[in-house]
Amino acid sequence: MGKDYYEILGVPRNATKEEIKRAYRKLAKKYHPDLNPNNREEAEEKFKEISEAYEVLMDDKKREIYDKYGEEGLKGRVFSDEGFTWNDFTHFSDIWDIFGGMGGFFRDFFGFSPPREERRGRDIAVRVNIELKDVINGVDKEIKVKTYDTCPVCHGTGAAPGSEVKTCPACGGTGKKKVVVRKGPFQFVSVTTCNVCHGTGKVIEKKCPKCGGTGRVLQEKTIVVHIPPGIENEDALRIRGKGEIPEGGGIPGDLYVYVHINMPKGYIRNGRDLLKVERIPFPIAALGGEIEVETLDGAQKVKISSGTESGSEIVLRGKGLPPFGGGRRGDLVLRVEIDVPKKLTKRAKELIKELAKELSVEKKKSWFGR
Repeated sequence: MGKDYYEILGVPRNATKEEIKRAYRKLAKKYHPDLNPNNREEAEEKFKEISEAYEVLMDDKKREIYDKYGEEGLKGRVFSDEGFTWNDFTHFSDIWDIFGGMGGFFRDFFGFSPPREERRGRDIAVRVNIELKDVINGVDKEIKVKTYDTCPVCHGTGAAPGSEVKTCPACGGTGKKKVVVRKGPFQFVSVTTCNVCHGTGKVIEKKCPKCGGTGRVLQEKTIVVHIPPGIENEDALRIRGKGEIPEGGGIPGDLYVYVHINMPKGYIRNGRDLLKVERIPFPIAALGGEIEVETLDGAQKVKISSGTESGSEIVLRGKGLPPFGGGRRGDLVLRVEIDVPKKLTKRAKELIKELAKELSVEKKKSWFGR
């Protein structure tokens, strides 16, 4: 049974995006590994789980598929500008082949045949890693792909140099053969792939010595892929025509690039906004001052007001991430945690005792005993 993302976030199935966002932020703060040093492994697992649930339920397309088909419905599917496609059937010709071809059916009942589907190569998928700062402006990545490409000798024809490629005499170039079986008054027609040209509609006098007549060779090639700004973790980019070349020629498949974003320690992503836990010394929290914070744009000095409490948030405008494709950046939210020293010198203990007395803090044995 798949995961129940609604139960993981503790929201009803009709929850709004705002309710989902509030629930996620609450749980993210609770289970962030940096805030659970004594139970880090369990916190990391829980944090990954709620992040996965948040990513699905905040995406309208993913949520719609999840609501209909559950967690399994999200597997084997990627998004593009045209919606989503299922890897099980990359082309309508796959569906036609299940029924052994439909040409005979159309000819017998409608008097014409559908046009022969041009062969299409298989899609291929690769994974690429980028850094979180690359999401700001996008980045170009070189990807090595091992796949079938057009034969450099015959240029995809499958024929040896100087030889001819002719129309298949067995099927007339259709790539299909009709078989008629009569049983009494009934006539049964089935269409199968031509056994002479194997569906290509062509025959070769002399096969290419490089590819053996297939018109393609297996080779490794380097492709430069532009990762656009604002991309989300595990998004997939579809690059048309960069997949496999089909045997015998036809339309090349597509290349799907799955993007994994390496998140720096301490960062949590919430759409365009970033949340970061920032630990500050107790004296600065009490008296105020400045600290230096590492952002995606480099080090930046941040003013801390006197009396800052643990759990307070400081917002750095425009220091987050842009939307997909670029645009106005979100914010970086610093969640302040007071850094209490674990080891104190004798002098430090005396000063803290004096401070406690000055602030009328009730003396507690467990507090002074640390």
